[in-house]
Amino acid sequence: MLKLIDMQAVQFIQITPQEFQESILQEFKAQISLLKAEFQPKEPTEYLTRNQVKEMLDVDLSTIHNWTKRGKIKAYGIGNRVYYKRREIEQAIVPLHP
Repeated sequence: MLKLIDMQAVQFIQITPQEFQESILQEFKAQISLLKAEFQPKEPTEYLTRNQVKEMLDVDLSTIHNWTKRGKIKAYGIGNRVYYKRREIEQAIVPLHP
């Protein structure tokens, strides 16, 4: 049993050093588990070219261009090259009947 005394001191009553150590260890493990869950490394982003998206979705390049213009899929670029994030392409595919 823990007893607080004037917010500066803690008095331990009927607790063994081993029980105290186990209590601290359990709390430490719980905090570490929370940190691990929050700080998992993200998967690296996979970028696809227009042709790869075309093949993946079995559509024409003009369809990819139109979907990009309408905002259905988002394009990214470096110089004059255009790329799409695989995850975003997969998320753009929605069920037709909820």
